[in-house]
Amino acid sequence: MTPEEFRRRGHELVDLIADYRSGIAARPVRPPVRPGEIKQSLPALPPEHPESFDDVLRDVREVILPGLTHWQHPSFFGYFPANAELSSVLGDQLSTGLGVIGLAWQSGPALTELEEVVTGWLRRMVGLSDGWSGVIQDTASTSTLVALLCAREKASGFASARGGLQGTPAPLAVYYSAQAHSSVEKAALLAGFGRANLRAVATDASHALDPAALTAAIAEDRARGLVPAAIVATTGSTASTALDPVAAIAAIARREGIWLHVDAAMAGSAMILPECRWMWEGVEGADSIVLNAHKWLGAVFDCSVYYVRDSDLLVRVMNTSPSYLRSNVDGEVRNYRDWGIPLGRRFRALKLWFLIREQGVAGLAARLRRDLANARWLETEVKAAEADGWRVVAPVPLQTVCVRHEPAGLRGEALDAHTLAWVERINASGSAYLTPAKLDGRWMARVSIGGLLTDRAEVSALWARMRDEARGFSP
Repeated sequence: MTPEEFRRRGHELVDLIADYRSGIAARPVRPPVRPGEIKQSLPALPPEHPESFDDVLRDVREVILPGLTHWQHPSFFGYFPANAELSSVLGDQLSTGLGVIGLAWQSGPALTELEEVVTGWLRRMVGLSDGWSGVIQDTASTSTLVALLCAREKASGFASARGGLQGTPAPLAVYYSAQAHSSVEKAALLAGFGRANLRAVATDASHALDPAALTAAIAEDRARGLVPAAIVATTGSTASTALDPVAAIAAIARREGIWLHVDAAMAGSAMILPECRWMWEGVEGADSIVLNAHKWLGAVFDCSVYYVRDSDLLVRVMNTSPSYLRSNVDGEVRNYRDWGIPLGRRFRALKLWFLIREQGVAGLAARLRRDLANARWLETEVKAAEADGWRVVAPVPLQTVCVRHEPAGLRGEALDAHTLAWVERINASGSAYLTPAKLDGRWMARVSIGGLLTDRAEVSALWARMRDEARGFSP
């Protein structure tokens, strides 16, 4: 494709994206397709000869777009807000179009230094001190893995330089809330801690990690000869957005000499609001933090920002210095290849930079406050319908409202079946999209409010649809 053809086709593609976004509300949120249906619509073999780009765009319109679950739909209330503000989309396009790769500072000086600037901006936006250094990773899963690798090396006296975990005199243990995201357990396993040394700590009535239970678990492990290596505290858990008491956990970590990582993947965006920073009070006592700018904040996926206090330790754990990447300025610059797992890095800073500059901190804050207000409104409405069997089943500190419809006399598995049935009816209708989850052993519906186009009208329409679908139950 020549630059001139790229110019013409690029305009067509931008028009397609703009038309998609402007008309997205008219589409069903979840597509009415069956497994394998999309695959059957596409050739099994690659084309032997070049095809017209018109044909490619036709298939995008006729096969791909109708086969998507539309995360940017104003009635998408599933999983978490995965906002892709169009200014950030342009930054991502520019990153891809420039085609540069960050291997070292000299392979893209602007790539490195813009990332330093924009992670510094975000650090100030969320109220963190100057003691933190940031790097953009792909996802929170990777960031948590990096944190646990650092914790492992610190606790083992940098055993990887000797025999690895095979050379440690005692097993290393990791502690996290029973409500923590599944990526925490996965990261601990990938970091080599072993399932037998993972501790899912009990939670309190608000589904937050119980500091007393954490203290007891650490003491028990020390008595058994284990070495407590890492604690992962969650600010905004996946199922219910529960808030672990970071200050209390940080005090335990400091007393016990244990690495503390704070997973604020979704809720971290809320910290641009000063009135929300109580949610991670004590965070300055942590060793590392992750927040996903590609969730509620609005940067297009993938853009997970990892902050660490001791960047020298991070570099020591991640450092690689092959001769072909060395330069005479290495002592003066930041080489981000030593701040994470991959050697090559995308120019992710552009999409975050575009977003913050186009929206401004005030614009981002106004949208988050709107979403919080809509969550409070729905919480009030559900509580007002308790006589009809509706329950808010978890505190609502953020933008997710956890609800259950509990008809009189319906319990246990029958209640679970009822919950899953009315949620599926909503999802199958295409009018909205919810994701159910288990809390205290029973299914409930999570209403995750926070889409770019989601306002009170969409939340109100969802609430009406929820009541209509649940009303169809007959004992």
